[in-house]
Amino acid sequence: MSDMTGKGRLTAVQGTAMYVGAVLGTGVIALPALAAEAAGPASLVAWLGLVVLSAPLAATFAALGARYPDSGGVSTYARLAFGERAAAVVGWCFYFAVPPGAAAAALFGGAYVSAALGGGTATTTVTAALLMVVVTAANAVGLRVSGTLQLALAGLLVTLLLVSVGLSLPHAHLSNLSPFAPHGWTAVGPAAALLVWSFAGWEAITHLAAEFRRPDRDLPRATAAAVAIVGVLYLLVAFATVTVLGTGAAGTRAPLGELMATGLGGGARWPAAGAAVLLTLGAMNAYYAGAAKLGAALGRDGALPASLSRGSTAGDVPRRSLAVNSAISFAALAVVVATGLGSRPLVLLTTGSFVTVYAVGVAAAVKLLPRRGGSRIAAMAALLAVIALLLMSGAYLIWPVAVAGAASLYQRLNRRRRRRAVPARRVGDRPESSVDTPSG
Repeated sequence: MSDMTGKGRLTAVQGTAMYVGAVLGTGVIALPALAAEAAGPASLVAWLGLVVLSAPLAATFAALGARYPDSGGVSTYARLAFGERAAAVVGWCFYFAVPPGAAAAALFGGAYVSAALGGGTATTTVTAALLMVVVTAANAVGLRVSGTLQLALAGLLVTLLLVSVGLSLPHAHLSNLSPFAPHGWTAVGPAAALLVWSFAGWEAITHLAAEFRRPDRDLPRATAAAVAIVGVLYLLVAFATVTVLGTGAAGTRAPLGELMATGLGGGARWPAAGAAVLLTLGAMNAYYAGAAKLGAALGRDGALPASLSRGSTAGDVPRRSLAVNSAISFAALAVVVATGLGSRPLVLLTTGSFVTVYAVGVAAAVKLLPRRGGSRIAAMAALLAVIALLLMSGAYLIWPVAVAGAASLYQRLNRRRRRRAVPARRVGDRPESSVDTPSG
């Protein structure tokens, strides 16, 4: 496998951009404030802990992707390690976590545009819908356009983040770090559960592993570069949010906009809105691409309707799966807007699904990766950390549990249909049919 050359077009640089977009994503525009609200300055401990966790987690999924490049991603690894039912459950958990997550992400970006333009909920909703349209169209054209777009978005957003943080840090006050844990140290756990959203994405690019030119070489390189870039940027933004904004960090839903306004003046709402749109597009672009490929692979493997299987081969565009994912995303957006739920419950429900996917994925890695070597050690470390994240998720595991039940029910019904179809094709056959004569 080490000399394997893929049929895909993505380079290591484009893969790094996909990772940065998927992981950095919308977490940086909303989560620093939510985490500060939950734990105060102690939220920095949660940020640091998840940055440290990212290294073994990302290394584990990179090792799996390089060794088993397939559009099924974690679903494929679960099937190889634990069988078809586990593969279907993991696949469904990821596939059906993306639409509500996309709705929340699009609304995060829309809120920044609304802050710049005015117009309230209407502006936020229209912006969110437009973001979904752009990402769907980009992925419908194909991964070459998608990868190029992601590279441009990643470069722009990294530049904007560095500039905004750099200009705001002269206004930082270390006195804002005291009291460090105003809500007690136990508040770090709930903050970490929220921040899983910010670090979800290391598994997403595994669905695109076969799209790399050289998965065995390019995927680990892209992963290592992305871990360094994402870790540094998250810690910088989180530190600036707490030390520059102080207690006001907990009250803002646009922390990046506040940092830009502090560094550049009150007219920085437009740059903040532009950065938010870029970040949202980057995250949604990567997740739509990964989910579309996964849906096609699940259709190919019988875990979803076979009509979705077109596009599962490397180099092909899974337009049917993309259309389904996009339609569910629009439906989720409509429900959120109509009910006024807010984004926080959606974030926690989505992260509950991702943590479930992580748990099964790293457990599969422990079984599949070579017993000697750094990748196995990384998998063991990641498994312990993910178990802790599962405990922190608490009641928000209800969504992945419901999805897992639906996946199991679909598989059971699908097997029954297949059993009925076999005798139907053999009407008129003699009793020596293999259906009537057990073998072995």
